[in-house]
Amino acid sequence: MTTTTEMSVNSDFYGLDDYLNDADRALIARVRSFVEQDVTPIINEYWEKADFPYQLVPKFAELGIIGTAIQGYGCPGLTRLQTGLVAMELSRGDGSINTFNAVHSGLAMGSINLLGSDEQKQRWLPPMARLEKLGAFALTEPAHGSDSVALETSARLDGDHYVINGSKRWIGLGHVADLVIIWARDTADQKVKAFVLEKNGDGTYPAGYHAEAITGKMAKRAIQQAQIEIEGLRIPAENLLAKSTSFRDVGAVLNTTRSTVAWESLGHATAAYEMAKCAEDRGIHEEDIMPTMAEWEVYIRVAVAVGRKAIEQGVAREKVSRRELRERAEKMIREARESTALLMREGYIPAPPPD
Repeated sequence: MTTTTEMSVNSDFYGLDDYLNDADRALIARVRSFVEQDVTPIINEYWEKADFPYQLVPKFAELGIIGTAIQGYGCPGLTRLQTGLVAMELSRGDGSINTFNAVHSGLAMGSINLLGSDEQKQRWLPPMARLEKLGAFALTEPAHGSDSVALETSARLDGDHYVINGSKRWIGLGHVADLVIIWARDTADQKVKAFVLEKNGDGTYPAGYHAEAITGKMAKRAIQQAQIEIEGLRIPAENLLAKSTSFRDVGAVLNTTRSTVAWESLGHATAAYEMAKCAEDRGIHEEDIMPTMAEWEVYIRVAVAVGRKAIEQGVAREKVSRRELRERAEKMIREARESTALLMREGYIPAPPPD
């Protein structure tokens, strides 16, 4: 959700732009233009409706960010730093918009890129890079969350198909995606593996896959997550991702996307500052916001440093601990709340009340 305000405030008074090269700056400008011209004018309406603005998908495809760090297959091959900057800029407009890209590019496409065979990658990644096919990542279960060790969804080989049974919950795009990466435990060896569900040619889901959007959310309302019931779902054996062999592969996929959680929180903090800065007519001045921005500077410098390290050392998966990311995100949430408080009651509604 975005509060109506002028979003052109310069929040880079620490000169952080100096850390970036021309390609980084061009990427930021491109994504920021998309957010300000196409996202912020409509996102509050979709926040209220609790739905995603799917009319933005073609413009998303033109940005050159889908697939983020994946090399080849029509993907941009961004650096890890650039991937973080994309998450930050999308989140500056709305967290739901960033989640759309994180699920599709990071989790779904990332699973195929990391664990698929060459044939599987060539088959699925190019149309996903063009956003002709949307992807989802079905790991989380009602009783165990994202704990892949305790995963209950099962997969049993029956001829040239696997029969999948189980439940999934909080699956972003799980009710609309053309390709769903379903994590299930193979009954033959008890190993957790990834299976790619494809929609039928007529756009329906195969028998045995039932997905409905979860309603009543209080956050990230402009992106929907699904409750999924799977009963006797048959997936071709050839759709088992070739290199998925254990629960460790789940962690490998999540590690490639974990740092963007911190970048998203930075995007929210930036937007909160910019909106509070626009409230100077209410007696709010820069000195009121400086403590918040001092914290913000520390975290973005850390994030940039992590991204640079990934580039310089050729790191494919940054080793950022969950605790570090949680602490950074929690502090950014506090900063955003403080900026919201500066706006007083107007900080809690998406637009000013009518006259």
